[in-house]
Amino acid sequence: MSKTLNEWTKEIHQNAVDHGWWDEERSFGDIVALCHSELSEALEEYRSKNGELYFNGDKPEGIATEMIDCIIRILDWCGKMGIDAEQIMEIKHSYNKTRPYRHGGKAL
Repeated sequence: MSKTLNEWTKEIHQNAVDHGWWDEERSFGDIVALCHSELSEALEEYRSKNGELYFNGDKPEGIATEMIDCIIRILDWCGKMGIDAEQIMEIKHSYNKTRPYRHGGKAL
């Protein structure tokens, strides 16, 4: 059976606590910087043309793993803050579905 987003949030945060990542308080800026670093690592994997997933010994590497690392950082923060990730996802996704086609008109 698959885990819910909230189950992942709880497990991910507990793992971070167990491994000492919350022994000292982190600022919100620290969390954003850590997420940004994971996305930068994903970009470097893309630039290196390494693909979505490969292994360096037992360690998974690649674009997808770095993107997931960003999600893990976000869910860890949600766990720390007691945020119901499923509820926020539902609220935000429901809102996004109401937005017009390519809303905002900004160039990518």
